[in-house]
Amino acid sequence: MSELVPVRRALLSVSDKRDLVAFARALVEHGIEIVSTGGTATALAAHGIPVVPIEKLTGFPEMMDGRLKTLHPRVHGGLLGRRDSASHLASMAEHGIQPIDLVCVNLYPFESTIRRDGVTEEMAIENIDIGGPSMIRSAAKNFSHVCVVTSPDQYDRVCADLHNHQGSTTGTLRRELAAAAFARTAGYDSAISAWFDSASDGDFPNVLTVNLVKSAELRYGENPHQRAAAYIQPGSRDSAVVGSELLHGKPLSYNNLLDASAALEIAQDLTDLDGDQFSCAIVKHTNPCGAAIAKSATEAFRNAYGGDPTAAYGSIVAFNGRVDAGTAQLMVEGDRFLEVVIAEQFDEEAFAALSQRWKNVRLLALGSIRHRVDRPIALRSIPGGMLAQQRDTLPIRFDSFSHIAGPVPTPAILADAAFAFTIAKHLKSNAVCIASHQMLWGAGAGQMDRVASCAIAIEKAKSRLSSASGTIPVAGSDAFFPFSDGPELLIQAGVRCIVHPGGSKRDDDTTALCAKHGVTCLLTGSRHFRH
Repeated sequence: MSELVPVRRALLSVSDKRDLVAFARALVEHGIEIVSTGGTATALAAHGIPVVPIEKLTGFPEMMDGRLKTLHPRVHGGLLGRRDSASHLASMAEHGIQPIDLVCVNLYPFESTIRRDGVTEEMAIENIDIGGPSMIRSAAKNFSHVCVVTSPDQYDRVCADLHNHQGSTTGTLRRELAAAAFARTAGYDSAISAWFDSASDGDFPNVLTVNLVKSAELRYGENPHQRAAAYIQPGSRDSAVVGSELLHGKPLSYNNLLDASAALEIAQDLTDLDGDQFSCAIVKHTNPCGAAIAKSATEAFRNAYGGDPTAAYGSIVAFNGRVDAGTAQLMVEGDRFLEVVIAEQFDEEAFAALSQRWKNVRLLALGSIRHRVDRPIALRSIPGGMLAQQRDTLPIRFDSFSHIAGPVPTPAILADAAFAFTIAKHLKSNAVCIASHQMLWGAGAGQMDRVASCAIAIEKAKSRLSSASGTIPVAGSDAFFPFSDGPELLIQAGVRCIVHPGGSKRDDDTTALCAKHGVTCLLTGSRHFRH
């Protein structure tokens, strides 16, 4: 491969015209002839940049509403012809094919088109680019001799290379851009394939292509000996931590991203339970160690943090609204230490208080955090492949619970049961939690048996259970109780309402136990394992 290749002719055909004129002017300054198509040629000519129309190069007019313009031997021959092959050069000379040394193409905006409300099938199909990917692939294949540019974000690097090497590009740059080019066409094709699949009856395509773009190199993964990176799904409208703007603090680590995403999901589900109030979720190692719904962000944080102050040290906190000055002042009190704070927005005084208290605290303002599920499929890698399933977005509503034993629950108890069951959904299975007044008291997670989870939840909630006069502690379980031993521990500790999915062969044992002790028992009918 030739290290330096002079650029004498460039073909520009772009939908995204950001910085196009400045890029074209930089090319002209190096004496590069510009060939262009349609709207790109018009935009350049309007700014006084000399352009050779594509039809002059090919000898054919653009036709079929622009569907046919660059699919021509004089375009692809100019891109694919090897400059170090005598036979290639002879063929090019015989057929009047001029070399094209640089091609700048970004594709019809298919991805953004299909995300628009009211888009029709015809609109989507007309935004499937054919000539663009073809030129990109031709140029990228011949990267030894051709520089392929697929994004305005690459313009500065190309201009710097041309400037530093007197109008030539380096082999290193061309190879890197070729890799990016094939990644772009692969992602584009996968988006089109997914759109076609979305119209089919099946939930899961026969071939699943994942289109992700690297957003950051991470310092390391779960442990320092593991390398890691973060990727984003282009065009996703989901409220998400990955790819979001960091207002303050160090870049998020691999573990930060996992924990912050878990906290965000909990805050979203709590918002779905009661969107008229403030929610706060506090997470350690992807498990909620504190959670609350209250009338203000300050009260929500106070109750959430009070659930397990020991575990909350070094935690991730997510709010479903704005963090105001009063809430921030409470957060920075004492010896508390927070790694990440997520909110819809931060007041100026709140931002100042948090950033001054901890110079490295990560502050993320996501705007609205309400559920917007763009991608209903959740993926999980395993050695040799991937597992795919629908995301667990089944709403938790207490009006769907079945009352099967004990006193009839009041509306407040039903609300606490829905709250407890929501928190159990976000704990690693086997999961049991205890809550009251929309506040998490204690949780047991990730145990190999449900009795152990019950015991841990009781231990975490011990101080509140011992002083629970006048309250109705509620226990939630993410799956059924296989035996009544776990519920018996909960009842002995003071729990007065148990909510679980049901489905065990021994459900009647738990039901009878609750009836015997005057404890309300509710069945949800839906399990929420989180492995």
